[in-house]
Amino acid sequence: MASSTLDESLNTFLKTHAPNNASSETDAVKASQALFPSTIYTDAEKADIVRWLASASHLASSSEDAAKSSERLSSLNTHLSSRTTVLGAKPSVADIALYQKLAPVISKWSPEERTGEQGYHHIVRHVDFVQNSPVFSLKLDDKVNIDLDAIVFKIKPVDAKAEKERKKKEKESAAASAAASGTATPTTLTGDQAGEGKKSKKEKAKDKVQAAGDAVASTVAGKAGLPEGAPTKKKEKKEKQPKPQKAAPAEKPLSPALIDLRVGHILKAERHPNADSLYVSTIAVGDAPGTDNTSEYEGQVVRTVCSGLNGLIPLEEMQNRKIVTVCNLKPVTMRGIKSCAMVLAASPRVAEGEDSHGGPVELVNPPVDSKAGDRVFFEGWEGDPEPVLNPKKKVWEMIQPGFTTTDSLEVGFDVEGVPQLSGEGADKKSSVAKLKTATGLCTVSTLKGATVR
Repeated sequence: MASSTLDESLNTFLKTHAPNNASSETDAVKASQALFPSTIYTDAEKADIVRWLASASHLASSSEDAAKSSERLSSLNTHLSSRTTVLGAKPSVADIALYQKLAPVISKWSPEERTGEQGYHHIVRHVDFVQNSPVFSLKLDDKVNIDLDAIVFKIKPVDAKAEKERKKKEKESAAASAAASGTATPTTLTGDQAGEGKKSKKEKAKDKVQAAGDAVASTVAGKAGLPEGAPTKKKEKKEKQPKPQKAAPAEKPLSPALIDLRVGHILKAERHPNADSLYVSTIAVGDAPGTDNTSEYEGQVVRTVCSGLNGLIPLEEMQNRKIVTVCNLKPVTMRGIKSCAMVLAASPRVAEGEDSHGGPVELVNPPVDSKAGDRVFFEGWEGDPEPVLNPKKKVWEMIQPGFTTTDSLEVGFDVEGVPQLSGEGADKKSSVAKLKTATGLCTVSTLKGATVR
């Protein structure tokens, strides 16, 4: 294993710019633990920290030729294409070492070198993350000037599942090619094939003779059992038994509890590149790592959400704030960007035929001490939400008309707005259930008697 000792220049950099007392540690793993005390590293991750420290020392080396340096940068760029940090999501001193070596280099790169078709997009993104993220809290006087809107060539995001499938197909193709060309080794074959490759020519010939003798013997034995010309008896076919059908899952009764409402934390929001009316937000809603339709941003599992709020709510009001999200609508692609949730907002009720998107609009506010992922529910309506609402059943379309705001600016569910639940005649229900989390009520700023969607 490479040395895990911090070099003098990195130690000086930590002493000047890093928080905690990491500069007093000379061991890479101990320095990482001092910098990020809440992070626990596995043995494999500790080895990776040491490996990436060694790589960092070569990345900006003046002694290497241009071809070797380009190869190292390309390898790092590919590694970071599906990771936030070099370890995946966990921060370490290796990220800071890479920043220390690469920041002066990137500051001199042209736009084409940074984000051109052959540029190092992911390295630039990693450097920007390290110098600005509160995870690292570096005290820097001079940061690399990175314009997030100045992208020469937009690359497609890495699909982890597709990448895994591609590697699997490559292995299968290599094994098939090796077998076809006669160059297969025991590692490219399985079972009897591998064993066959180890036999000598003499043993193979013996096996062939034995197989031929067995075939003749079985033929003679078969004929000896029947008189010449006697008809052979066909085996009776067994009747196939019908497979028992699985019972259809019981359908849950219509209820606002079917809708998965959660507190969301908007980490960033920006204008949609292809739609003037849309914002694109990166929102944490408490998903577990690996959940479908999620990605990773600043060490958090997030969803991308498109909302038609551009021109209705200032972009600065969409930054770093808590909201309420609908998390089990089927994802839809909006002008080329897949939207995987919906932001709840209130707007005045309008008469039929009038513009329902004219404004004003106010976001629904969860309680101030809410956390991303907290369950949001209507008082008195119990039950578990559906994993994904079936668009054909129109559950959202039937339930949403009951979403309203009260005179006290609380968000609620008015059962009278949903005929399927309120009933008719003398038995007709009329009540408003308040929208809340375990710690308090959800509210709007000024809109009374508004619709919420």
